[in-house]
Amino acid sequence: MSEDLTYRRPISTWWWLRKRSYFLFVMRELSSLFVAWLVLFLLLFVEAVFEGEDAYRDFLDRASSGPLLVVNVIAFVFIVLHTVTWFGVTPQAMALQVRGKPVPAPLVIGAQYVGLAVVSAFIWWLVTR
Repeated sequence: MSEDLTYRRPISTWWWLRKRSYFLFVMRELSSLFVAWLVLFLLLFVEAVFEGEDAYRDFLDRASSGPLLVVNVIAFVFIVLHTVTWFGVTPQAMALQVRGKPVPAPLVIGAQYVGLAVVSAFIWWLVTR
């Protein structure tokens, strides 16, 4: 039997704190958990709306509790990070071309923010009308 005598330098558990790009990568990956939380939270919200006024009020009471507010604020911060970082890598993941010429990255990213603003405004209008 042969032994593997290759030296492998131990890697710290905190390797991702050494560089900003590593940190942002890990935070973006972690943010996916908060995206999943938001989806679940919104599904529970929709369910409460469909169950009637009492269920809706109960949901709002639970949602306004201290611990859930803290979780949702943290989730919001992570969702903003998730959105910004994914919008930033989109031009690398999608090589868009118009008439055979590549679309500049700032235009692709800007279009996403415009789309986000339009959809957000529409949802705001639906909720507040």
